[in-house]
Amino acid sequence: MTGIALDSRAVEPGNVFVALEGGSVDGHQYIPEAISRGAAVVIGTKPGLDIEAPYLTVLDGRLALAQLSAAFYDFPARELTVIGVTGTDGKTTTANLIFHILRAAGLQAGMISTVNAQIGDKVLDTGFHVTTPEAPLVQSYLAEMVASGITHVVLEVTSHGLVQKRVACCEFDLGVVTNITHEHLDYHGSYADYLSAKGSLLTELSKTVIKKCAIARLAVLNKDDSSFKYLEELVEGLTPGVGRVTYGVAPGAEVSAANVQVQPRGLRFSTKIRQSQSLEIKSTLVGAYNVSNCLAAISTAAVGLGIDGKHIQQGIAEMPGIPGRMEAIELGQDFLALVDFAHTPNALENVLQSARELTKGNVIAVFGSAGLRDRAKRGMMAEISGRLADLTVLTAEDPRSESLADILSDMASGMVSQGGVESRTFWRVPDRGNAIRFALTLAKPGDLVISCGKGHEQSMCFGTIEYAWDDRTAMRAALAEYLGIDGPQMPYLPTQE
Repeated sequence: MTGIALDSRAVEPGNVFVALEGGSVDGHQYIPEAISRGAAVVIGTKPGLDIEAPYLTVLDGRLALAQLSAAFYDFPARELTVIGVTGTDGKTTTANLIFHILRAAGLQAGMISTVNAQIGDKVLDTGFHVTTPEAPLVQSYLAEMVASGITHVVLEVTSHGLVQKRVACCEFDLGVVTNITHEHLDYHGSYADYLSAKGSLLTELSKTVIKKCAIARLAVLNKDDSSFKYLEELVEGLTPGVGRVTYGVAPGAEVSAANVQVQPRGLRFSTKIRQSQSLEIKSTLVGAYNVSNCLAAISTAAVGLGIDGKHIQQGIAEMPGIPGRMEAIELGQDFLALVDFAHTPNALENVLQSARELTKGNVIAVFGSAGLRDRAKRGMMAEISGRLADLTVLTAEDPRSESLADILSDMASGMVSQGGVESRTFWRVPDRGNAIRFALTLAKPGDLVISCGKGHEQSMCFGTIEYAWDDRTAMRAALAEYLGIDGPQMPYLPTQE
């Protein structure tokens, strides 16, 4: 066997081709193409197929893909301490915080996030639209880490990655949950199913094999979040047993925060760890909601891994800002301009609350809502902006094949429900570049303009085409035009025409 492929176009001679059934595509249709490209064995879920290659039938194609991938790379996760991080919002930030703490403690650490994979000094892009990579790629990254001497890996895990078994056989030692709020209900069907999907990371803890680098398996839970009771009961029912530590700002958490100071350049707060250790924490992260992400990382490091306080402080202090997360774009304008990835109701609420703390002027929000995704959140996000922003510009965010006008109409209804008045407190500007430009014209000295929903992402989807797009480049281009100085060109989108 020379490799594993789930895309018939990527098959090379000697590969095993795993035919997966998806929502819109059935991989079994592409078995002839895979064989023509040299597939030596085909695995699928449909019995009795008459094909010109050995064919194995399995009950769960995705689980088989993960198990086969792990076996092909000699089960690399069994040689690593694996820390899984999931949640609706804050996953990437929390994963990076843990990664930097590990590095500060002198540990050989790697990371696989929805932004990139970091293996030693090598950084690899993990894709256009962020989700957990497919199982063969995850296992290949883990194998490369083992080969390079890495001992600890932080793996950011999405709900899609869990449901689609992309992280099966990852042998998690620690499972961290940031929060579970309204998102991806178009895929999961209901909040209960979404909650169950996220909780399955903790279920994976009970499946982990005994390792040479064994540590006590631990669930790290947010006591402030509405998901806590469900997750707590889930952990209590796991066999064999899994430990638990709670974190939060509200009273009663085992790892807590006090004396929180939110500043334009970062955060300061004190934390107490199970009543036995107190630390003063400084971070360059902006926004009070990042206190929770820091507490999750502190709990993981201190309770789960036994890392000492000075290294926790150092790792958090040294971590630079995450690209596209409350990222300031500064070209000399007399108001704040920020870009953030907030694309869920909870994230948008947190970001706009934080934006309010950063200015005494107006908060001007620019955002959209994705097409062919959870329709309910369109109105919810607009209502949040109607409450928390002074002015709102509604625009495109990956409309895909859905009518952008219909998406904006749904969002406009949410604005009106909060007393918004079109052309006075909110506007519809379909082209995202023009929406950012327009928002800048609304800004007065001391105001804050924030573009939400795309963050670090490098493309935007119209129809089935991914157009190169970076909100940070767009903000710089718009600011340069506004100030009459040299700057980058505004990226192209079809809505410009």
